[in-house]
Amino acid sequence: MEFVIIAVAIVVVALLAVVGLLVGRGRRTTRLDDDAAQSLGRGTTLTRPTDDAPPAAPPLTVPPLGTEDVAVPPVDLPPAQPEPGLVFETPPPSAGRLVRLRSRLARSQSSLGRGLLTVLSREKLTEDDWEEIEETLLAADVGVAATTQIVQRLRTQSLVLATGDGPALRELLVTELTAVLGPDLDRSLATDHDLDRPAVVLVVGVNGAGKTTTCGKIARVLVGDGRSVLLGAADTFRAAAADQLETWGERVGVPTVRGAEGGDPASVAFEAVKTGRAAGVDAVLVDTAGRLHTKSGLMDELGKVKRVVEKQSPVDEVLLVLDATTGQNGVVQARVFTEAVAVTGVVLTKLDGTAKGGIVVSVQRELGIPVKLVGLGEGADDLAPFEPRAFAEALVGPGV
Repeated sequence: MEFVIIAVAIVVVALLAVVGLLVGRGRRTTRLDDDAAQSLGRGTTLTRPTDDAPPAAPPLTVPPLGTEDVAVPPVDLPPAQPEPGLVFETPPPSAGRLVRLRSRLARSQSSLGRGLLTVLSREKLTEDDWEEIEETLLAADVGVAATTQIVQRLRTQSLVLATGDGPALRELLVTELTAVLGPDLDRSLATDHDLDRPAVVLVVGVNGAGKTTTCGKIARVLVGDGRSVLLGAADTFRAAAADQLETWGERVGVPTVRGAEGGDPASVAFEAVKTGRAAGVDAVLVDTAGRLHTKSGLMDELGKVKRVVEKQSPVDEVLLVLDATTGQNGVVQARVFTEAVAVTGVVLTKLDGTAKGGIVVSVQRELGIPVKLVGLGEGADDLAPFEPRAFAEALVGPGV
């Protein structure tokens, strides 16, 4: 009987080993350093897709936090090798993305675009029409101050030009919208600049705003522009977040640094930046955990992530991801996040369907934070640099 039990145990162990080999096939996970894992309290791994794994690079010695000035051997991050039959995608460059997507925004059911186009298509504009334009702008979350300015200037300009026809007033409206959208604001990303180190970008926002997806899309934009990127999966509290981010990276050959589920987000962010510096990449994108702006403890923790990362390298960009459908609540979110981590730019997602495009004006006017990127759909390449004139034209719709 004992021999039977032993034989069964051997068979079970053999089956488990075979299953483990099958699961690990097609992907290589390199542990950066066991000592680093112990010092940080959680295991941190660097993952990238591969076919046949090349010889392992020498282990990276990672000192405890606070001793980051110790010399660190360079980390060799060769281009990821695709699985058999898998070809890396080649994203289009960022230039002209919003222009290519303009028709989609114009066709959307945005209350601003549809409402203004309806009024401006009328042959003559009466007092009731002007009130309707004002109500439409307010309903689209443009804000009271900006709406008043736009309507007053439109009325003045229409009197000066002695015209009330739709096409002429449409052009005036586009001009005024462009003006309140802040065409002179600096909308360049830190990744656009030539630095002697990787540009470090933190992506923050509330749960459900599309933060992880946006981080992956930004990586695609940078790869399309010829930049090398490393992703940091610092959202360790949502089970699927790291896997989701890694999948985005795999599509374009970008490696991902991730940690154990439930681990310390600050440690993962620190390791991602450290690895990016050693590898000499152009940019490190860190996806942080989503958090409610009404929870002060969570906001304090986000500040901690930024401080820990700055022990390794300056944070060049903090991008706040806002859901365009949240309306004026997005302004409240932006204000709270800015107090916690000094937001430098806004990414406005879900700006299709029933989105209220006027939130762009509200955020910039009230907080002075430029909208740098806009998401116009669910496609992988539907994230575009924000261009005020093209955006205004798209919101208003085609000429009548």
